[in-house]
Amino acid sequence: MEPTLPEPSPSADYGLRSGILSPMETLAQSVSTMAPTTTPAATIPLVCALAGNGTWLAYVLATAAIFLVGLCIARYARHSASPGSLYTYASMTLPPWLSATVAWSLLLAYVTTGSSVIGGFYYYANLLLRDAAGHPVSAALALGVTAVSIWIAYRDVKISARLMLWIEAASVTVIVIVVVLVLFHYGWHVDGDQLRLHGMTGSGLRLGLVLALFSFVGFESATTLGAEARNPLKTIPRAVIQTAVLAGAFFAICAYTEVLGFHMVSKDLGTTPDQMHVLAQVGGVPVLGLLIDMGALVSMFAGTLACITAAARVLLRMAQDGLAHASLGATHSRNHTPSRGVVITGIAAVLPVAVLAYHGASGLDVYGWLGALATYGFIVAYALVCLALPRYLRQHGVFHQGAQIVPWLAAAAMLLALVGNLYPVPEGPYGKLPYIFLAYLIGGLGWFLIRGRRGLAAR
Repeated sequence: MEPTLPEPSPSADYGLRSGILSPMETLAQSVSTMAPTTTPAATIPLVCALAGNGTWLAYVLATAAIFLVGLCIARYARHSASPGSLYTYASMTLPPWLSATVAWSLLLAYVTTGSSVIGGFYYYANLLLRDAAGHPVSAALALGVTAVSIWIAYRDVKISARLMLWIEAASVTVIVIVVVLVLFHYGWHVDGDQLRLHGMTGSGLRLGLVLALFSFVGFESATTLGAEARNPLKTIPRAVIQTAVLAGAFFAICAYTEVLGFHMVSKDLGTTPDQMHVLAQVGGVPVLGLLIDMGALVSMFAGTLACITAAARVLLRMAQDGLAHASLGATHSRNHTPSRGVVITGIAAVLPVAVLAYHGASGLDVYGWLGALATYGFIVAYALVCLALPRYLRQHGVFHQGAQIVPWLAAAAMLLALVGNLYPVPEGPYGKLPYIFLAYLIGGLGWFLIRGRRGLAAR
């Protein structure tokens, strides 16, 4: 029989500072990893280019799929709290090689999501500085925001959480104001073209749905704070569900309003640059377009900080289980943070951005390419954890007839999303991403066979 890990104690601190994060600060981790401000500014227009008047429906369906996944993750989180997040859940039920697959997938997902938002940061920084000073800035901005994020994550997780919370609250508030103004100018009736899904095709909706799912990736990252959240068996499940529901409502309303606003000015949301500036003009307050760009910039910074925070904690648990070098399993003696993991994951996040920028890739290219690569990691981790849930419930004596329905539906939704990412075969760099992800997994599982399995067996 293959070895399995013992279940972590809910009170274990893993060398981290125990119970210091409030429910709101725990929620901030999940919200910031998603970087919700970037969805109205960057992702919804891409979904609209595919789904057209069905953009709002793509987000409603994506919200339903993520909510099912969130229900599964919340069931785990009610019984176990660990910085290993989904990897810890998987290790208690899946064969070791599959739990290692979850670990490496999740680590890649957090790191490359960090890379994606770093790319987005320097895109918006270039945009704002070009408007203000007449010249673009270099990838040094990416290095700067990463260095600051590493320093904050290295010092104190509580500072990180509070900063992320205020940044996201401020930037989302400006977008909500624009949405309300556009709806007010349109009046109290619905957009008939969107309600009837005029011009939408089935393939467009399918591809738009896959892209809409990218808006949610990282919504579960509060689970990486299992050792640091106050009353984690209650606050973390709530944070996961609240993030899925609130973000889904926010994205769906923004999707409807953005398409509506462009109908009002007879423009195409999917092809028009500076979309939020157009919406701010429709709302009658053009200056809000500039504020949204600034909000997107700081949201990207918060997302970078959140991704490094989450990735370092997953790496900490992997190292403690022999899936990474043992030195990464220790925490800082004074700060009680996974300091080495913070530095390693921060460097890993910024390195591909710097290389791509040096070779002429734009910030939006980096945001799209590395975000798509992150999606593979999240989808694989979500699907495997959902499939493992029924067995986990049996282990805890809480399994009942029909308990497998939600996990099966959630796993099926993730597998369909994976197929949607692979077929039809994407063009250009996107077509190479599945091979990069596969090569990465082979490397991670190779390390597991050489060292990780030995570490698991010892336990």
